[in-house]
Amino acid sequence: MHTVNSARSEIRQNNPQLSVVMCTYNRGELLLPAIRSVLAQDATTPPFELIVVDNNSSDGTRAIIERFTQSDSRVRYVFEPRQGLSFARNAGIREARALLIAFTDDDVRVDGHWVASVVRAFDEHSGADMVGGRVLPLWPATPPAWLTTAHWAPLALADHGETAIAITSDRPICLVGANLACRRSVFETVGVFTTALQRVRNGIGSLEDHEFLLRVLRAGRFGVYDPRILVHAEIQPDRLERAYHRRWHAGHGHFHALLRSEEMEQSTRGSFLGVPAHLFRQALNDVWGWMRSMASRSASRAFDHELRLRFFVGFFRTRMREFLDTRRRERPRARMTLDPAVAASQPLIPRSRPPGGQGHE
Repeated sequence: MHTVNSARSEIRQNNPQLSVVMCTYNRGELLLPAIRSVLAQDATTPPFELIVVDNNSSDGTRAIIERFTQSDSRVRYVFEPRQGLSFARNAGIREARALLIAFTDDDVRVDGHWVASVVRAFDEHSGADMVGGRVLPLWPATPPAWLTTAHWAPLALADHGETAIAITSDRPICLVGANLACRRSVFETVGVFTTALQRVRNGIGSLEDHEFLLRVLRAGRFGVYDPRILVHAEIQPDRLERAYHRRWHAGHGHFHALLRSEEMEQSTRGSFLGVPAHLFRQALNDVWGWMRSMASRSASRAFDHELRLRFFVGFFRTRMREFLDTRRRERPRARMTLDPAVAASQPLIPRSRPPGGQGHE
């Protein structure tokens, strides 16, 4: 009987219905409970594998993962030396054996029904190429009064209610990468995660999830938000501080400038220095709004205006650098393409002072 059960277990492990990809970088203390939460699924859970991608960590990450690979054959260790979340996720996609691939993070605790909920969502929505659900917070302390759900984006949290929602080009709700699952076929159709907009090390404000979603929707595919697919994210203490949110919005502006999405670039009044006119108009409104809020001592409204201004500054700086780099590249090209006839007519510049004289200083 033991031999039969072992054989059945091996078949289930080698033919998982879902491949879970968890990427990690120097977060050993958070990684341990994250892995445990994935493995602690209900007994009736469909067969799955957990691929933990070590994104070139320098702490004890590898030893932590190998503790699980030695005791649980569902866990696999993958090392990705190229730094960046997209590099790590793409490495996990390459290693995945299932037709359904789910992503979560090293600071996330998945629900005990999570794997079953993902598989069920794909069964119930057979045409969907991706599904995702709620990402709710595990607060380290009572959050400050200003940190409302309007400020959840920098924390990678999401809650769109208790009803399933179809995600289409008309309703492009962004699913958070900490709780996202895709059919393998969608990667074969639209490609994997872009490395141009990825989070590297402790960078913040990146857009690899958003850009991937846009590609899926532009290909005529759709996704589903299913609130039954539930995870909780452990919020780090520094993310309860305004300084973190200021940095995140500046970084978000930088990555949006690189993304060049149609939604952001469209402007009826053109652009200046590569920045769409509507962003200048919004920035002026936010300056005025910040001043009025400060005068009326409304700190929360003033902070909202400040964050939008920081987004604008991040966007503007990136576009200004691009503009100046383009100008610098064009100048040498202009000198190299000088017409030979014109060049021949130019007077020669003496390389030394005229003989017998002092010349001009």
